[in-house]
Amino acid sequence: MNFPPHVAFVGLPGSGKSTVGRQLARRLNWAFLDTDHVIEKRIGLSIREFFEREGEEAFRDLEQVVIDELTLGEPCVLSTGGGAVLRSANREHLQQRSYAVYLHSSPEGVFRRLRRDQNRPLLQVADPLTRLRDLYALRDPLYRESARFVIETGRPSVSALVHLIVKQLEISGLVPGPGPEN
Repeated sequence: MNFPPHVAFVGLPGSGKSTVGRQLARRLNWAFLDTDHVIEKRIGLSIREFFEREGEEAFRDLEQVVIDELTLGEPCVLSTGGGAVLRSANREHLQQRSYAVYLHSSPEGVFRRLRRDQNRPLLQVADPLTRLRDLYALRDPLYRESARFVIETGRPSVSALVHLIVKQLEISGLVPGPGPEN
């Protein structure tokens, strides 16, 4: 059976893509890559600084190149930026080259987790909750379009989410299931 070389996470900023992705990669014994970290390493600036200097469009151009490269690269678990799905090319690459998982979080749940985070450029506004609601309204359909399945992040622990995702990957035949019991 052909296993896709990548599991990619999509979702709002702060939905747990990097945290869950790292643990899933450990569990599967795969590499973990975060597109934002790859971009920061490449440009030598934080995403926030790049946004301030070059603007969102320039960032999205760079993000598209990185997602294209990473989804053609070595097998890995990939965490994408919250706005990666805004570009149709990214949605296409995620759909065709990865098993994309949408970590679905409500804007209110994300706000509770991120309300003190100063490193999220799109949330550095007077009313971040309204901003998150607006992002959700725009992006939720795009996340759903990109993903093979949706995981509700609500209350489960990270380990419970990883377990659920592994079970979905096993059911889908994307990773081998547990061997026969002795």
